Amino acid sequence: MRVEYDASADMAYIYLVDRINPGEAVRQVPAEDNTAILDYDSDGRLLGIELFSARRRLHSDLMSGAERIDREPRPSTE
Repeated sequence: MRVEYDASADMAYIYLVDRINPGEAVRQVPAEDNTAILDYDSDGRLLGIELFSARRRLHSDLMSGAERIDREPRPSTE
């Protein structure tokens, strides 16, 4: 499992598999309370979860280990 977090949007993506290839997530299902979107493959397996208001909903231990995706890329030193 891997978690990416975008602080500017306060959204997290929780990967339940190592990698999701382009086109692999074929069905997106909103959670009943509209707090998340569940991504499924063509066999109905849950691949990942996009979570809104992540800071409020995820445990701080999980948030501290999340990969930040909202930061500017570092300039190349080459």
